[in-house]
Amino acid sequence: MKSRKEVLKRTVLMRLTLQIVLFSLLYAVLLYILDQWFNGRILDAMDLLVGRLVSVYLLKKMLIAGVYLFGIILLCIRTVTRYLEYIDQITTSIDAILKPEIPVAEFPPELKDVEITLKDIRYSITHNAQLAREAEQRKNDLVVYLAHDLKTPLTSVIGYLSLLHEGPELPENQRIKYTAIALDKAYRLEQLINEFFDITRFNLQTVALDCTQLDLSVMLLQMAEEFYPAFAEKNLEAQTEIESGLRLTGDADKLARVFDNLLRNVVSYSDPGTPVRISAKQQNGRILVKIRNHCEEIPPEKASRIFDKFFRLDVSRNTHSGGSGLGLSIAKQIVQLHGGTIQLNSTPAFTEFTVTLPVTPEEKAIS
Repeated sequence: MKSRKEVLKRTVLMRLTLQIVLFSLLYAVLLYILDQWFNGRILDAMDLLVGRLVSVYLLKKMLIAGVYLFGIILLCIRTVTRYLEYIDQITTSIDAILKPEIPVAEFPPELKDVEITLKDIRYSITHNAQLAREAEQRKNDLVVYLAHDLKTPLTSVIGYLSLLHEGPELPENQRIKYTAIALDKAYRLEQLINEFFDITRFNLQTVALDCTQLDLSVMLLQMAEEFYPAFAEKNLEAQTEIESGLRLTGDADKLARVFDNLLRNVVSYSDPGTPVRISAKQQNGRILVKIRNHCEEIPPEKASRIFDKFFRLDVSRNTHSGGSGLGLSIAKQIVQLHGGTIQLNSTPAFTEFTVTLPVTPEEKAIS
């Protein structure tokens, strides 16, 4: 829309033009009458004068038009130059996206959206590159861990079977002992292989839940009883505070595996002679299960990775004391498959796992 000032200016110019035209017509009529009075001599003289005036007028108009044209050309050049500078800045910033050491250029206010978009693209590329490096590292770790965790029990099985094969004169009690150890290591090897298959199936999201109505209160109390020998071996005191009648729809076998993995972890890392507290209650339509034990505080950088595949708190990867590092990862994915969450909170006073499950499983992607 034109401003009021522009409209007023245009109106004044139109009125002035109209007045000039009317004045010119009156002047022409008057001049014609006078010319007729003086037998045409006035018009002859005026014709010469007007011709000169018209020449001056046209020259003036041409000069004014030239000035306007020159200004328009300068404005166009300035505009094109500015946009070329913008394009150069954008090109430089695009080149800098893949080079973290080069900052993204600061753009003028009219191109702030472009600057924000380029910075977002740079962050996305950098973040994805970091994720790719981490995935590559996890893949390399997987190969190393597989080699280590499978080789250890396999070596034991081969060693004890070789002793039995090469020493037929061994006493019966020794043969029974070596056979039992070899069988135990073979079972351990089978367990590791099953865990590797399970984690692969979870990654491919080919696991289906066999859901039924189950009483989680009964399951937790039963598991606490089953772990009594393991608790007693480390002089751990099991304390239960479980609401009765905690019913939900879920896969009983897989949920039992979740709490079995958590309790095994608690037994492995609890300080001897300390209590283990298992509590469960319903809250806001969800069931909240907490397993608390007392052990050395887990540093935040390790606590944040506790559910990662193959992550172990001990760097030695002693599979006899701490498992393969897959149990907690499998537990997390089973809980997520039910639409729940699992968290770890570690303080100097205690370490606590918290599992939250919906009464009815929800569709939720595994992360």
